[in-house]
Amino acid sequence: MAQSAASRRSLPEPFSMPALRRVGSGAAAALPGPARPSGGRTRPARTAPARGRRPGAVPPRSARPAGVAVGSGGPPAAQLHRGCKALVVRSRGAYPKAPRTAALQIPAERKWQNAAGLLTHVCLHETSSPENPKTYAIVKQLLAEGNVGELQKYFGSRMEFGTAGLRAAMGAGISHMNDLTIIQTTQGFCRYLEKNFSDLKKRGVVIGFDARAHLSSGGSSKRFARLAANTFISQGVPVYLFSDIIPTPFVPYTVTHLKLCAGIMVTASHNPKQDNGYKVYWENGAQIISPHDKGISQAIEQNQEPWPQAWDDKLIDSSPLLHDPYALVNKEYFKDIQKQCFYRNINKETNLKFVHTSVHGVGHKFVQLAFKAFDLSPPFAVPEQKDPDPDFPTVKYPNPEEGKGVLTLSFALAEKDGARIILANDPDADRLAVAEKQESGEWKVFSGNELGALLGWWIFTCWKNNSRDTHAIKDVYMLSSTVSSKILRAIALKEGFHFEETLTGFKWMGNRAKQLMDQGKAVLFAFEEAIGYMCCPAVLDKDGVSAAVITAEMASFLATRNLSLSQQLKAVYDEYGFHITKASYFICHDPKVIQQLFDNLRNFDGKNTYPKSCGRFKVSGIRDLTTGYDSSQPDQKAILPTSKSSQMITFTFANGGVATMRTSGTEPKIKYYSELCAPPGNSDVEQLKKELDELVNALEKHFFQPEKNKLQRQTDAT
Repeated sequence: MAQSAASRRSLPEPFSMPALRRVGSGAAAALPGPARPSGGRTRPARTAPARGRRPGAVPPRSARPAGVAVGSGGPPAAQLHRGCKALVVRSRGAYPKAPRTAALQIPAERKWQNAAGLLTHVCLHETSSPENPKTYAIVKQLLAEGNVGELQKYFGSRMEFGTAGLRAAMGAGISHMNDLTIIQTTQGFCRYLEKNFSDLKKRGVVIGFDARAHLSSGGSSKRFARLAANTFISQGVPVYLFSDIIPTPFVPYTVTHLKLCAGIMVTASHNPKQDNGYKVYWENGAQIISPHDKGISQAIEQNQEPWPQAWDDKLIDSSPLLHDPYALVNKEYFKDIQKQCFYRNINKETNLKFVHTSVHGVGHKFVQLAFKAFDLSPPFAVPEQKDPDPDFPTVKYPNPEEGKGVLTLSFALAEKDGARIILANDPDADRLAVAEKQESGEWKVFSGNELGALLGWWIFTCWKNNSRDTHAIKDVYMLSSTVSSKILRAIALKEGFHFEETLTGFKWMGNRAKQLMDQGKAVLFAFEEAIGYMCCPAVLDKDGVSAAVITAEMASFLATRNLSLSQQLKAVYDEYGFHITKASYFICHDPKVIQQLFDNLRNFDGKNTYPKSCGRFKVSGIRDLTTGYDSSQPDQKAILPTSKSSQMITFTFANGGVATMRTSGTEPKIKYYSELCAPPGNSDVEQLKKELDELVNALEKHFFQPEKNKLQRQTDAT
């Protein structure tokens, strides 16, 4: 039952707040707020006055409540146990009896100066989510144990909604992906869309999901997608919910194809098996960028109480607002990517064999259909990895970017069946890794930059061979991220089309591509070094399905010229200049050290001075996207968007080398990306590699200073 107003007024000060919040099945309850201790001093806990007594008066023959110093009351686990015993909710909607103030105190060195804030989060979770018995049981057990450390992990901080949406481990609490946090996120997103689209209830949204699931917490991509759909439908918003697992690219495709307001994909892509995510697309079919992330985040904070019937996802099955786009999109998507098929006769006749792995993800069926759409014989599927499996049992990390370690089974199958090329998608099929057997018998796994060079060359060549308008090239564009190889720039300079670089991530490339397309430009291709490729303008995001089949057609065509992918890559570099790349990172868990490292680079030889050299290598240009400085611009202001919340400096060297140092937004890493761009004709690859190695060594020694800053190298971390 809900508490009466009188009982709410009698709560001790840490639980006294004027606002009411609806919890559970709709019962009103007071929302606890934190106590305000002052160092080691004591502070009396105020109590609400009895009826008819002036505020602050002490009733006759009763002592004023004694304050309790921070840290008193016994070990923190015991204190939390006493304070939380009453917090285990007996029935949904009931608010627990408030613990004594003394029981709320835990040491100040903990994340909370007292347990009131922690109990607030626990209480909200407990009174809102017994609908999921598994997460409910997890928290209930931790409360019974008084497990401060684990409760802090679960409730210490809410997942931050950013331009990439959400990504975290599945489990209990506001720091994890679970039924409650999905409902809260979707409620905020729904309210934000209502503010931005007057026709939201006419156009609707699309929601897709992959095959991830987490047995111990009861979470799964499908469950989360249905809860999200239920949230929108409860507000009268049409939802196009895929009835089965799909590749991530299907969601942005559906947004633009059906002219919807937004899209949601529930996936954690190539993350470890315990993770899941909530990826958001805007009406233009691209991932959201600022300020949408901030607006959605604020709306989530304002809509945390589950709406009526929020938990009952079965309600959507009988709703006229629910639509299944699966059959339509399966048909239209493959029809659209067929526009990138230029050598159908060669595809039909090729003897080239391919192996494909979906790494226990969703890609198998859709790559098979893509090959059929291009009249290619289906690739051999790695049987152990063909079907979706949320445990990813055959790999340590389900990320084909890891290279040969993920491709062991693919190599074995290729050797057995005589296949020369391996195509590997990540679990949500938005990225692609490619390997090719060399004449030596060894397997070469192409880097993201190398495959980007090949696909860029191929897609432009196909466009040029099929374009009837010789002047159309002035409206042709290709894009890549600023930390990716500059090979597309070299091709563009020689061939006459436009090249642009964007900030890291397809959210930037997708939005820029849409802007250019709206201006009547043709964006043929975009890529990032992290094996992401946009080969088809119908999808404004990386797409591992279309990239796989287009790579297969390219390889089939080259085979008719007795060329391998590796040989063609060398031909591209011979014509446009070799681009040798090297990337790595250092681990640093101290934000102050990271800040000081970058501050030192900005004040290298005095205040506001950048390095003029790095070892023997002369610096010819500097771009700092944290401060907005760019030495190459007339006004010395960077053209690309800047952000003071992240560190990113790019150094250009007189020898043609480029090196970017940046912080990771999700991990305690300082990453670097280096490239040596040689002019056409310089074919001494080994000498170029040696020079790049020397540049990287100088970068590490003089700019990173790992010993001084106590940085952990990538090789030491793996």
